[in-house]
Amino acid sequence: MSANDAGKSQPTLPVTAKTLLPPPQIQSSSSSESSIELTWTAVTNAVEYSMSLLKYNAAASEKITQNTTGTSVTFTGLDPGALYYVEGHGWDAENRMGEKSAASNQTTRPPAPSSVAITMVTTNNQLSLNVSWTMAPDVYGEVSYTVTSDQGPTCSSVSLRSCELMSVSCGEVHNVTVIAQNDAGPSVPSASFSFTTVPCPPQNLAVSETSQGFCDFTWDMVSHADGYRAFVKTADGVEESCNTTGTSCDFTCECGYTYLMTVFAHNAAGLSQQGPVLNYTTLPCCPTLMNVSLVSTDTLEIEWVAGRGAELYETRANDSSGVILCNDTSPVCVLSYLDCDTSYSVKVIPCNDLSGCNHNCPALTKDTAACMPTDLALNKVDPSTVTVCWTSTNRNATFLVTAKGDTDVLNCSGTTCCDLTNLPCGSSYEVSVTATSDAGDSLPSYTESFETAPCCPTTLSVAQVTQAMTNVSWPAAKGAHTFLTTLNSTKGHARCHTEDTHCVMGCITCGTNYTVTMEAYSLSGLKSDCSYQGFSSSLCCPSGVRIYRVDLNKLRVSWRSTPGASHATEVSMTGYSSNYNCRGSPGENYCDITTVICGDEYTVLVVPVKADGSTEDFCPQKMYAVTCAGSSVGADGAWRLERANMFSLYSAKASGGRGKEANSFQRKAKRGVAALDQQFTPSRPCLHMKIRK
Repeated sequence: MSANDAGKSQPTLPVTAKTLLPPPQIQSSSSSESSIELTWTAVTNAVEYSMSLLKYNAAASEKITQNTTGTSVTFTGLDPGALYYVEGHGWDAENRMGEKSAASNQTTRPPAPSSVAITMVTTNNQLSLNVSWTMAPDVYGEVSYTVTSDQGPTCSSVSLRSCELMSVSCGEVHNVTVIAQNDAGPSVPSASFSFTTVPCPPQNLAVSETSQGFCDFTWDMVSHADGYRAFVKTADGVEESCNTTGTSCDFTCECGYTYLMTVFAHNAAGLSQQGPVLNYTTLPCCPTLMNVSLVSTDTLEIEWVAGRGAELYETRANDSSGVILCNDTSPVCVLSYLDCDTSYSVKVIPCNDLSGCNHNCPALTKDTAACMPTDLALNKVDPSTVTVCWTSTNRNATFLVTAKGDTDVLNCSGTTCCDLTNLPCGSSYEVSVTATSDAGDSLPSYTESFETAPCCPTTLSVAQVTQAMTNVSWPAAKGAHTFLTTLNSTKGHARCHTEDTHCVMGCITCGTNYTVTMEAYSLSGLKSDCSYQGFSSSLCCPSGVRIYRVDLNKLRVSWRSTPGASHATEVSMTGYSSNYNCRGSPGENYCDITTVICGDEYTVLVVPVKADGSTEDFCPQKMYAVTCAGSSVGADGAWRLERANMFSLYSAKASGGRGKEANSFQRKAKRGVAALDQQFTPSRPCLHMKIRK
């Protein structure tokens, strides 16, 4: 558009111009010997792509092109191990070709090696495999090779078409494959080639004298061996040989001679390396004057006189289940950890380093001691009797049970069970069982422990602390660790569980007969039930105590007794200057007190009277103040009875008359005596109470 002082003109019509598409950024790879994969990032405004391959040294007419609307393409059917030029470009919507990509190369993977061959190589007694192969001659560029055996060894080479698998062993089957690799990656493995190495030398060479003057030379079978060749050289230098597919050769032998023997195994790969050489001398003589004795429950001692030519003795003890043996150069041997209650056939076999052992010597039979009883079980029959049972595999034995306590030892005997009787309470015992046979005593069985129930305390006393609380005490008891004491009645029960020899119980109901029982427990939880003389709780205190005036000079104290109570009730009224008492007969619920002096504070106690005439100690007290209502006591026949309280300020009220008494009450008020106002009128003998806060 244009502009002047008057303003801007209208814009011109738009014109569209397009540039060529940029080249795609191609990434190439080869996943097989006959394919190449191309990928690229999408080009803006491109609707199609053309990708081309041209083999190195090929004519331009052999170019291979593929069109695609995607961002990847795969070329197949290519030559293995060949170099290809890679290029590509995009097309826009108007079918204009974009710029070509930068030139790049991609090689296909090489083909698998072929014609694999393997030969056995031995260098300084070390075995190796020489592996060779062929490769197609038109493979482009440098190719490396890796040879792998399923037994583990590997080798590699560059350009050369052979390498050695080192450190292989005899008697192995190797499945060998060869892989070629170039810049594109590895080829597929070659066809597996199976090769068996030479067999290992036979092991465990042995000679046995099958009969007088004849020996049998044997060895272990060897894997992958087709046959064996054995050589036997006598002391005078004569050598014999034996070819066989078995594992033994027979030859003549006489005592006193030394033989050198060896054997080789062979197969298609060749002869095994030389194995061990056996130096053999004929068998020594049997020992004489052999003696076998039992020195402990599972140990036999064997002694003998040495035989000619023996350097070592092998002593064997055979039973039906196996063999126990020991080797020693001395003419004595101890065989331990033998089976108990077992008959052993004991044989001493003379040996030497060269010839081995003479197994044709006679044997002696000896029994071991009885077996230790097992599965010891204790069953408590009653507090003073325990049955002990056990399990035994002995053929013929007697049994003794031993129970060891702190101060005594108890015994009993039987075949599988017996009873320990008259056991004291509160005692602990360690119990074991011993078996005895003609050959000897067993070890004691593993110990089982038991304890008898704890003893009950000899006495128990119950003392009442308050009307609802008692103190129960008792002496210590042997074996008792904790005590569960119970007071039972038809109205409820109280219980305490303690380690002490005393406890305090609450929730006691007054006027109730209790049975007293105790459970004494040991540390392991054994219990003894103990019973004692019953206990009667204190009589119930009267309730609902009331005080009111009956006439001018008489006060009446009333209460409520427990239903069915058959005891008298006593009232005491204690003041600073005078005391009063009255008693209600059984069934009565009040009594009267006369000539009470006013102007004093009284402590009133209402208690039941026990059968022996004494009174209970646990009833609550109440405090009342008797004041004079007129100018003088009885001037108008009016009293005031006030109940004291520790938390209310009491003020004596006197209308004229006795200022001394008023001053006395004021002093008491200052001491913090609280008051409940109880006001009576001459015409109404009822208690009117007002709490003053």
